[in-house]
Amino acid sequence: MSTVSAHVAHALAAHTDHIFGVMGNGNAYFLDALERSGSVTFTAVRHEMGGVVAADAYYRAGGGLAVATATYGAGFTNTLTGLAEAAQARIPLVLVVGDEPTSGPRPWDVDQIALAAGVGARTYTVGRTDAAATTIIAIEHALNFRVPVVLALPYDVSATEAGEVPPLPELRRPAAIEVRGEVMHAHVAAAAAALTTAKKPYLLAGVGAWLADAGVALGELAAATGALTSSTALGRGIFPEQQYDLGVTGGFGAEGAMELVREADVAVVFGAGLNQFTMRFGELFAPGTTVIQVDTAPSATHPHVGSFIRGDAAIVARALTAQLGERTGEPWREQVNIAAALKREPGDAQAPDGRLDPRSLAIRLAELLPEDRVVVTDGGHFLGWGNMYWPVASPDRHMMIGTAYQSIGMGFPSVVGATRAKPSATVVLNSGDGGGLMALADLESAVRAAAGHGIGVIWNDAAYGAEVNLYGLKGLATGPMLIPEVNFAGLAEAVGAEGVVVRELADLDRLAEWVKLDPSERKFLMLDCRISGTIIAPYQEEIIRVNASPTIVSENTR
Repeated sequence: MSTVSAHVAHALAAHTDHIFGVMGNGNAYFLDALERSGSVTFTAVRHEMGGVVAADAYYRAGGGLAVATATYGAGFTNTLTGLAEAAQARIPLVLVVGDEPTSGPRPWDVDQIALAAGVGARTYTVGRTDAAATTIIAIEHALNFRVPVVLALPYDVSATEAGEVPPLPELRRPAAIEVRGEVMHAHVAAAAAALTTAKKPYLLAGVGAWLADAGVALGELAAATGALTSSTALGRGIFPEQQYDLGVTGGFGAEGAMELVREADVAVVFGAGLNQFTMRFGELFAPGTTVIQVDTAPSATHPHVGSFIRGDAAIVARALTAQLGERTGEPWREQVNIAAALKREPGDAQAPDGRLDPRSLAIRLAELLPEDRVVVTDGGHFLGWGNMYWPVASPDRHMMIGTAYQSIGMGFPSVVGATRAKPSATVVLNSGDGGGLMALADLESAVRAAAGHGIGVIWNDAAYGAEVNLYGLKGLATGPMLIPEVNFAGLAEAVGAEGVVVRELADLDRLAEWVKLDPSERKFLMLDCRISGTIIAPYQEEIIRVNASPTIVSENTR
């Protein structure tokens, strides 16, 4: 005989290798069953939100289905910001939580179903006879709709005997969306004709194209059309021929590269939502550009799109390549100086206030960081520097957890999930001091999980930099925007890492030495970089300009 919790653990174990979270009364029997099964690795974190964030990062880094667990009540409510981020970012995640007993709520219980629904997560509650089946249904829902779900274990049910585990059904997964109907086929034919005659074709890809495994197909289309390419911040590295790539598009893009994008006469967008930041608040494309969007969404996601093709990015890319006519003339990508277009402001060794210039710091870090790296980025003003100056090999090697919901404080637990998904790579945390302090509960988790495979880069300007830039410059009181300078190197050493305070570029020599060591011979390295807050990232300047206009938009992140 086995318990309801054992049935849930067995069903989850068939579809994931790792589960993240914090143990408590409501999930104790579930974690016991999980440990006894020996088929899934449980990684403990120190805050319940950290469990959800770690699971989220595990999925984004290519590990597979995201699964987290927490107890009921306060444990569950602690997960809500992480759940909201996963919902906004469309992450398939299962959160296993304890819940009130079937006899009714106790004095300390809250309406967890309503709370989960409020941030966009549906709840499935297991019973005494259907635990395995309900778990499979929850997994299917998460994967097929790309959303987080909550799997609730009532307190008086979790330890109940449930008999032998029944055979588990196969997951039902939807097929890739084909191009269907005369209208959509006509749009494909028209797009192929436009690309055939285009003098300056351009392809833009987002994370949706990566999820569709469209990299090779997009590379073939780019080669056949001679198109320049680029990606959204979360799609970086998707195109195979990076020598023809303009890097990240939008506020993180190099100014010369963005000028080339505005020269495009035909632009085809694959798997990118075209949010206001990617679109540079409507200024990415010139008025005469023909903009074609390919996506699985029901309709176009930006008013500048002139033609919309609903379909899988890889399928549509191959269809476009097959229908191209004969092109004449020298390809556009052979006519431009891409290296010159990608040049960025190098910065100075130090800013006028004597602190590090974040631009020169970012450039030096790019030279020293291991090539085989995964970058996890928290929210904050600083996030522009890594996105601008640090190339990544593929979209599953860079994630910004928190930006979908515009939150900070998710950096340290992101390290945990990324490390479990890519254990041989070096995981580089990219965080500010504000977000670092907010996530401090899981500093120990990050150091323990990544060990010699982990590097923390804290952009320490002793402030909430985005607020200073957006509101301090408007004359608002800056007192609440400032943070007493914190020694992150010392904090990291307290939990077993090596810490280095970086006040000048020469202090990064320790990083140069560290990367040469075998991971078994080194500790997690925390670089506490004392940067100047007077240097404003270009993407933030763009937001400041827009906020100064009559049309006010929300800030990118804190």
